[in-house]
Amino acid sequence: MESVISARPRDDFHLELKFHTGETWLFDARPYLSKGVFQRLQDQQLFNQVYVVFGTVCWPRNLDIAPETLYDKSVPI
Repeated sequence: MESVISARPRDDFHLELKFHTGETWLFDARPYLSKGVFQRLQDQQLFNQVYVVFGTVCWPRNLDIAPETLYDKSVPI
């Protein structure tokens, strides 16, 4: 199972993710910003508050994205 060890916000609602395997990937969150609770992440200040807990990418207000989704929808950098 994939596990994120660090997440860093990048320009234009992208995340630079480092996985437990040592791989670094880039995730484009823009397709999610129009869906359900993720609409709150359109606020750049909130998006930039990304953090990792137990291998999952999280934001304040109980927002998170599963590491499997992040890995499947990201591209290596």
